[in-house]
Amino acid sequence: MPFWQTTVAPLPCGTTTVVLAGGGGLLLLMQPANSPAARTPLNSTFMVDSCSLGSMSYRKLDSGARRWVFAGAERAWRCRRPSYNAGPRHAYTVAGLREYWIYGAVTAAYSLPMPRNFLGHQPLKGRGAASNPTGRFDALSIEKTHDGWYREDTPDSVAETVLPDRARGIISTNDSPDVGFEQSINPYRGCSHGCVYCFARPSHAYLGLSPGLDFETKLFYKADAVALLEAELAKPNYVCKPIALGINTDGYQPLEKRLEVTRGILTVLARCRHPVTIVTKSSLVLRDLDLLQDLARDRLVSVMLSITSLTDEIKRTLEPRTASPLARLRVVGELSRAGVHVGVLVAPVIPAITDHEMEDILKAAADAGARSAGYVLLRLPHELKVIFREWLHDHYPDRAAHVMSLINQARGGKDYDSQFGMRMRGTGPYAELL
Repeated sequence: MPFWQTTVAPLPCGTTTVVLAGGGGLLLLMQPANSPAARTPLNSTFMVDSCSLGSMSYRKLDSGARRWVFAGAERAWRCRRPSYNAGPRHAYTVAGLREYWIYGAVTAAYSLPMPRNFLGHQPLKGRGAASNPTGRFDALSIEKTHDGWYREDTPDSVAETVLPDRARGIISTNDSPDVGFEQSINPYRGCSHGCVYCFARPSHAYLGLSPGLDFETKLFYKADAVALLEAELAKPNYVCKPIALGINTDGYQPLEKRLEVTRGILTVLARCRHPVTIVTKSSLVLRDLDLLQDLARDRLVSVMLSITSLTDEIKRTLEPRTASPLARLRVVGELSRAGVHVGVLVAPVIPAITDHEMEDILKAAADAGARSAGYVLLRLPHELKVIFREWLHDHYPDRAAHVMSLINQARGGKDYDSQFGMRMRGTGPYAELL
């Protein structure tokens, strides 16, 4: 058995991290605050009695809490407090070190119930991302490697996990000069549509989760959205301004069909005669046509359908779980005939992949009844640049370098430029051609 340095560090979320490092790696174990490890005084010592791969659970071995075990499905870490005459090579210091504070009070509420269970790179059917890249706030980077021994089977699918998001507020505000709204509501965190280019992917890193497959499979919904919205609209100092619904993630993603969080929000807005704008890629928006028509009578609603491509093959890998391009055009027609103001966003425009379709999309949308249109150049903030490059090499290896070259030309030589006024349109000759 290799020697192991063992560290106990307190966390602000009422848990304790036990870090066992040595041999060929590092393992972080999260423990409840009342666990034996949490009660171990800082700068004290204990001994590793035996060791093997373990998990985050534990059980007490005796009433004196002098021994405990971190139990996994097959193996366990087995630790015990040392006697005072323990030899120096058997004693290991317990110290509180800040570099091991990997989870705070906020992120622990999201990341601990949803451990990352997919490593490596593999395109999966019905998923946009092909991996789970490390988030920019993670203290550790985890990579899959073969050590010459047993190799686990790579899963051919990743199951969805859904948890309630106990938000304290529901209306978000911003003062960005280039987004066109000051208030927004996002009923969900994460989106199972799986659009590989989604600019909201990096927001999952704030939850201690990956912007890759985690963003598509580890989802949160605002369980108290209706009550929170009613309370905020009833505040005496509330100023009525249009609310953008489902901007960060699609409010009509597949999960909405079952949970109806977005419909509940729309019901409150219709009852209060509050203006609202909606952006979606889903045909599920037609389910709420009764509410939309009610709002449209007073010109209180606008719906924008996002159409990236008219080619089914591109849509299949680029945005795998969204409605087909033809279905979205049918939605435009249905909303237009119902008297709802409807428009189209060609978003995002991807150089050398979808940019040649812009005129065709605009013509098809106008024929269907769209009254307005706009576009957004592909944005690649933070971890998204890694996810998009992986997608390019998987599906368009022959033009991946050319695509990124055009993006760099429109972004001042970088993958992304976040400056207001430039992030949506880009700069340079290519951006001007668009």
